Amino acid sequence: MSPLQRKYVDLIRDATSKWANWDPPIPVKVGAFGTLDRVTGELEVRGNVYDADFQETLDKIDPTLKLKLQQHPPVIGPVEEDFIISTSGAQKRGFSVAPGVDIMGLATASLKADFQFSQGKRDAFLVMHSPRMEYFPPSAVLSQLYNIPALADMYLVTSVFTCPAFSLYLSDKSGEQISLALLASAPIVTPVTPLGPNASFSTGIDWWTNASRGILRKGVSKEGEYVFTPLYVLKKRAGWTRKIFRSRNQSERGLTSMHPWDPLDEDGEEDPIDVVSLRARLLMFTPRS
Repeated sequence: MSPLQRKYVDLIRDATSKWANWDPPIPVKVGAFGTLDRVTGELEVRGNVYDADFQETLDKIDPTLKLKLQQHPPVIGPVEEDFIISTSGAQKRGFSVAPGVDIMGLATASLKADFQFSQGKRDAFLVMHSPRMEYFPPSAVLSQLYNIPALADMYLVTSVFTCPAFSLYLSDKSGEQISLALLASAPIVTPVTPLGPNASFSTGIDWWTNASRGILRKGVSKEGEYVFTPLYVLKKRAGWTRKIFRSRNQSERGLTSMHPWDPLDEDGEEDPIDVVSLRARLLMFTPRS
């Protein structure tokens, strides 16, 4: 599973310049830092800049810095419209289902999508329902953090997308057609006293899809809570020196989010043929002495 997981991460990154979380129920927090697993594409978290022990590290490094991160918590943005990401070989089409399919609520579902995948190659989609962003506050915090030695060679999570419902899919190269919709289900009654004065109700939602191939993962919070993190942004200090930071406005110039693996084949394995071809093309444009 690991190479295919990495393939999904790589495809979504190519489409968005952001990092996909193969396990959205596992939270990714703003301020988390660590290294990337070259095999799976997962962030291996080593800590978080909002942790008390990291604050102690800051105070020891430079007592004059006076950067108290608890005074600069992540900003929680507004709820956004449904966010649908599809890669180059996943063509989004008008929604349709096979004749004879009669699913309650399908016709009135507000979130519906239909994808036609290319044959012979893997592609992917990610759907987030009513997502919202969490991110570092727009201040000098980020530029000061990247000067901290403890973050050297570390990837830092600068923003995340959370949502109450997600669906992700990685195709199997068969040229399949996938439809999906987020349906409203009947009210759920908690079994306290049936229909009594203490009964509580919550409107549920759930995914419907015709997917029978490839790899499909989906989740819903019946209470509408923002418990899934399908997407996040990583930055890494990239060999910069203090000369780069002549002003705070220049701080982003020293950041990168490059992946740590070579080009991948359709099954997520590193492809030495592609690497050789890339090097050959580079040599063609290298001036000869």
